[in-house]
Amino acid sequence: MRRRFESERLVIATHNAGKAREISALLQPYVAQFFTAGDLDLAEPEETEDTFIGNAELKALAAARVSGMPALADDSGLAVNALGGDPGIYSARWAEKEDGSRDFSYAMGRVKEAMGDIPDRSGAFICALTLAWPDGHVESFEGRVNGTLEFPPRGDHGFGYDPIFVPDGYDVTFAEMEPSVKHDMSHRADAFRQMVAAIFNAE
Repeated sequence: MRRRFESERLVIATHNAGKAREISALLQPYVAQFFTAGDLDLAEPEETEDTFIGNAELKALAAARVSGMPALADDSGLAVNALGGDPGIYSARWAEKEDGSRDFSYAMGRVKEAMGDIPDRSGAFICALTLAWPDGHVESFEGRVNGTLEFPPRGDHGFGYDPIFVPDGYDVTFAEMEPSVKHDMSHRADAFRQMVAAIFNAE
């Protein structure tokens, strides 16, 4: 039995202002007041789990227990079948350069190099969402969109690995799509649809 969200306040467990705006906009009809991890000066926990859902739960639980309010966290990335699911939960780390900066052009180059001549170019974007309560209860959902990796990168919309990812049924990359089209079909949208239907919508 799913636990339904009945609070008026929600912590979005991120220090990323853009992500916080996106999530709050999606949940505006169901939540009266939002806080972010940045607003509450919450520390970012080290992501030590080996799955997207594990890391989302870790982040959401940490924020809920310290704030005393329900908290929502996500964890997402690109999983390449030919690489055994990598970069996966390490998608952001693959973009880290020696000087500590983060560059996804560099990350896409690393993916291409790692794939080499392997003919299988299939992969998926995956997003895990977890809503946690201060008592330790969690509700988690995982969305995904399958596709093919194509090189060289194309398009200047989107971010991250979007320029090399062509979703199934399309002939353009995420970065070549209008943002509204991508947002309607993305891995994050899939996870949010599941969560809203199960947790936020009144029956």
